[in-house]
Amino acid sequence: TYTYAATIEVRNNCPYTVWAASTPIGGGRRLNKGQTWVINAPRGTKMARIWGRTGCNFNAAGRGSCQTGDCGGVLQCTGWGKPPNTLAEYALDQFSNLDFWDISLVDGFNIPMTFAPTKPSAGKCHAIHCTANINGECPRALKVPGGCNNPCTAFGGQQKCCTQGSMWSYESVQIFKKRC
Repeated sequence: TYTYAATIEVRNNCPYTVWAASTPIGGGRRLNKGQTWVINAPRGTKMARIWGRTGCNFNAAGRGSCQTGDCGGVLQCTGWGKPPNTLAEYALDQFSNLDFWDISLVDGFNIPMTFAPTKPSAGKCHAIHCTANINGECPRALKVPGGCNNPCTAFGGQQKCCTQGSMWSYESVQIFKKRC
């Protein structure tokens, strides 16, 4: 029997330090360029998120702050990160015993990301990428230091936050949709 449903390797391929965060499993870890962090996720894990935090400064007790993706001023995250942050989301052993994963920009964008299986299964599972220079192309109204906010975070309201599907403004998310 397997103890874990998946082993997830988080690797920093950025040319700068990223403070990786993971909930509900993992917490957080500093990753210099080229470093990895292994997260063993049990069966039934759902609503899991992994994201990179940037511009962080933590003391020896693990308290501090991050420019993007901060999770309550702690290194070991127990909640979700503050936008903007690029998200890898996954759920294991769910409907029909399938695993699901995606990259989401629902919380905006701060770093490029790839999410890929190490052993693709007969062409059914493929890598997904969001590696465009969204920070460099971010509209001024969405731009914040270190990232690009989503329209809901930047402006609020029903039209930008999808609270009612018929009122949703498709144009407001094109910066993300066209690039990832």
